[in-house]
Amino acid sequence: MDFNSPAFWLAIGQIIWINILLSGDNAVVIAMACRSLPPKSRMWGMILGAGLAVGLRIVFTGIVTTLMEIPYLKAAGAVALLYIAVDLVRPKSEDVNDTVSAADTLWRAMVTIAVADVVMSLDNVIAIAAVAKGSWVLLFIGLGISIPMIIAGSAIIMALLDRFPLLVWAGAGLLGWIAGELFVSDVGVMRNLGTDLAHRMEIPSAIAGAAFVVAVGAWLTFGRRKAHVASEHAE
Repeated sequence: MDFNSPAFWLAIGQIIWINILLSGDNAVVIAMACRSLPPKSRMWGMILGAGLAVGLRIVFTGIVTTLMEIPYLKAAGAVALLYIAVDLVRPKSEDVNDTVSAADTLWRAMVTIAVADVVMSLDNVIAIAAVAKGSWVLLFIGLGISIPMIIAGSAIIMALLDRFPLLVWAGAGLLGWIAGELFVSDVGVMRNLGTDLAHRMEIPSAIAGAAFVVAVGAWLTFGRRKAHVASEHAE
C-alpha cells in the first residue's frame, strides 16, 4: 500500500465520507442509548459504543457480501432492530430495587449500540467494502477517523433529545422505519414475495415498522401506567 499515492488518500476520503453519510441513523441510536446514562458516563458511552460499533463494522465489512446472501438474516436483524427501538423508548423503572450500577448501564448502552449498528450497517458496509477493495489498512484508517465525527453527531443529537423529549419517539420511529425496509429487502423474503412486490412493499413495510414501535412504546409508557393507576385505586 503506497501511502504517498493520491489514490490511497482519495480512498480514505471516500470511506470517511461514506461512513459519515451512512451513519446518521447510527448517531441517533448512540444518542438514544446513552441519554439515560449518568452525565459522567455519557461521553464514555458514546466513545466506547462508537468504537465497538466501528470495530464490528470493520470485521463485518470483510464478510458482508456473503452474509447478505443468507436468507432471512436481514429479516432476523429487522426483528432485533424493532426490539431495540421499543427498548430505547420504553419507560425505565424508577424503583430503587431495580436501579443498576453505572457500569452495568454503560455496558448495556454499548451492547445496544453495537447490535443496532451491525443490524443497520449490513447494507451500508457494502459501499465501504467496494472502496476499500479488500484493504484492511484503508478500513482501519478510514473508519477510525470517522469515530470522532460520529461521536460529535451523537452528542448534538443527545442534547436535542434532552431538550425536546418528543424527539425520542421520532428516533424510535426512525429505527422502526429502517427495520421495516430491512425486512422486505431480505433475500429470503424477496424470494417468497417476488422482487417487484418486495420493492413495492418497502414504503408500506417501513410505515408499519415505525407504527409498530410507536404503538408498542405508547402502550408500555401510557397504557400500562394507566392500568397500574387503576389497580391502585381499586385497592
